[in-house]
Amino acid sequence: MQIQENKSTLVVAPRDNQKIIKIWKTAGILLAITVVEFIMAFTMDRGILLYFLFIALTVWKAKYIMMEFMHLGEEAKPLFYSIIVPLIFLVWLVIALMKEGSDIFLVRW
Repeated sequence: MQIQENKSTLVVAPRDNQKIIKIWKTAGILLAITVVEFIMAFTMDRGILLYFLFIALTVWKAKYIMMEFMHLGEEAKPLFYSIIVPLIFLVWLVIALMKEGSDIFLVRW
């Protein structure tokens, strides 16, 4: 093993404009979805439609984040679906548990 003298081996790569544009595009898409959710929260009546739209947009944002930031867009589709499908079932489980939990108060003793 050789000991290196005080030489700097730092190499600065040139700026990649394509990656910067892709990052800003991703941030813009996520911002647009969040703005739509924010507007829906204050303009729509509470109900099953609003909740369904929130869940759908949240799953869409999670999918987009996984595809871009976790680099699963370049991976095989079965790997992607092995992550998204359990997420959908987990959301369904939470909704079912909340519904069953609220229905327990309707039972007469």
